[in-house]
Parts: sequence; C-alpha cells; structure tokens
Amino acid sequence: MTWIIKACKHLTPVLVLFAFLVVGGCEGTETREKVDDTVEEFTGKKNLDRMDQMKKDINKTQQQQADRFKKTEESAEEK
Repeated sequence: MTWIIKACKHLTPVLVLFAFLVVGGCEGTETREKVDDTVEEFTGKKNLDRMDQMKKDINKTQQQQADRFKKTEESAEEK
C-alpha cells in the first residue's frame, strides 16, 4: 500500500504537467481551420467572398483608368 502512495506522489505532478500541456497546446487550430474552410466551401461563402473581391478589384481598376484618362485629357488641354 505504501508503494501506491509513493507512486501517486511522483505521478501527480507529472499528470498535472501533462494536463497543462494538453489544455494549453492542443487548441485544434489547424483542424478547426480545415473544418471551417470545408464548411465555407460547401455553403458557397468562399465563392461569394471571391466574387466580392473581384468586384472590388474591378472597381479599383476602373477608377485607376478613369484617373489616368482624366490626367491625359488635362495634359492634352494644357498644350
């Protein structure tokens, strides 16, 4: 019976250490990201996000072209 008590005295800190490592180190971020990514793909959210990004890029490009056109017109009028 005394050997059990001695083993528990040494085993308890080791178990506490492992518990902290498991709780602190295993958040599952990589697995969670994969699951979230798959869910977003199936629900179509990723496609909507891509479409919104394309709209923003197109609007930005159109604005840049309009600004360039305006500058060329202004420089042509000055001459």
